[in-house]
Amino acid sequence: MQTAEPADLQLGWSRGLSLTARILAVNLFVLALLGAGLFFLDSYRVRLIAEREDAARRQATFLAESLSLVAPEKRAAYIYEFGQEHQSRIRVYAQNGEKILDSFAGRPPTYVFRDPAKEPIRKVIARGIDKMFDFLVGAAVLGPFAEPRIDTADAWQHVLKPKPADAASTVAFAPDLTHVISAGSRSRDGRFAVLTTSNERDIRLFVRAERFNVGMFFVIALAIGILLSMFLARTIVRPLRHLSRAAVKVRLGRAQEVTVPRLPSRRDEIGMLARALSDMSIALRQRIDATEAFAADVAHEIKNPLASLRSALDGAERIQDPALRKQLMDVAKADVQRMDRLISDISDASRVDSQLAKAKFEPIDLGDMIEQLLQAREDRGSDKDVNIAFARPRRTIATVMGEDVRLERMLTNLIDNAVSFSPPGAVVEISATLADEEVIIRISDEGPGVPPQEREAIFRRFHSERPPTENFGKHSGLGLAIARTIVEGHHGRINVRDRVDGKGGACFEIALPCAAVATR
Repeated sequence: MQTAEPADLQLGWSRGLSLTARILAVNLFVLALLGAGLFFLDSYRVRLIAEREDAARRQATFLAESLSLVAPEKRAAYIYEFGQEHQSRIRVYAQNGEKILDSFAGRPPTYVFRDPAKEPIRKVIARGIDKMFDFLVGAAVLGPFAEPRIDTADAWQHVLKPKPADAASTVAFAPDLTHVISAGSRSRDGRFAVLTTSNERDIRLFVRAERFNVGMFFVIALAIGILLSMFLARTIVRPLRHLSRAAVKVRLGRAQEVTVPRLPSRRDEIGMLARALSDMSIALRQRIDATEAFAADVAHEIKNPLASLRSALDGAERIQDPALRKQLMDVAKADVQRMDRLISDISDASRVDSQLAKAKFEPIDLGDMIEQLLQAREDRGSDKDVNIAFARPRRTIATVMGEDVRLERMLTNLIDNAVSFSPPGAVVEISATLADEEVIIRISDEGPGVPPQEREAIFRRFHSERPPTENFGKHSGLGLAIARTIVEGHHGRINVRDRVDGKGGACFEIALPCAAVATR
């Protein structure tokens, strides 16, 4: 028995997983790729911060160069309006580093740092989620923003580069983990150093909003994916599980009590598999029933001649009369011959199905076969005082695809049956014709005929109703059963009816596909 799996059906690392787990894993893997989009938001945040830093450096450079063009008494108002417009704080330092202007001095500030301890719990949770994602994506660690105790240009040396017309920027975290961007620049003549700071709260808020949207979409998609996976598991795995359990019960020999679900409402491959397994189990059950019935019939049929043989042998031991002893021995010999014939017929009947399934059919001219068969019977004198008339068709007209040995056995059984029921001097008529792409063979006798209620029963195994002139035990009752099995194995049909010419007797009609149809 072949146990190795075909190469195209072998599984790798997933062979230990159930089908449900594989379906769920595939769907969740696709969703995991979608969930990874949460982490790619960090790259957008980095680009956004870089753009804001670039804008802050340009603003600082512009202020440093434009202050010298503004009248001294208007510079405070100028930087205040500029800071209001850009929501930033602007500080101006003199050449010696002293702060000379501040847009927050005596004016409402454009931003205020929020105390995390005074914010609601949802803000605390949001910051915790921010820290988690920053850790997962490996975001750059930013230091806290802190105002210097002495606000001079020297306190901002990391931003205020000594080179004139140059600009630098830095990013830090406010107490509530929002971004603070600082940018500084010196004028070309060295008279002013400008520092801008802004609390870019919208960066964090925007990333949170997008992360929330993507996260919600991911959760919804995850729920849908799980539901779809369970739906697929229910529509695929559950029926397969039921079918496999039914198959195991059949394998364990409980075919009589197994009902394989046919799933008639399904038109997919699962439904096809269910119906195929159901048909297979029904056929197997019928085969088992037929085998059991056949075994019981065999035991019954063998028991009768065996009992007769035992009785004859027991009597022969006690009887001294030679004539009576010879008579008992003749009975024993007849029983032995009957058992030998019965066993041979049983062997043929039990093998004919399997042999036909493996047989290689070839074109056979039934006209030639019947003609040769009748010639051999005439040479052996098998038909005694019964005449056989055969209407020989033209050559190749009655050609079928089949196995010659089995077809010859079928014809022999039917001719023997017709001869045995025919009275002395009667004629058995045989014909072979082509009609509707079928070869029709008719074997008609002049016997008592077959009553309509018995026309199906005569094809059953061990059914035997013989003419009264025939010796008991000459036939096993398997001839017609074997003939039907052979005909059906050749995709044909056989039945018995009254003679078409109105005479008394029976007519056995066999229909087989002609060779041209069988090879299509």
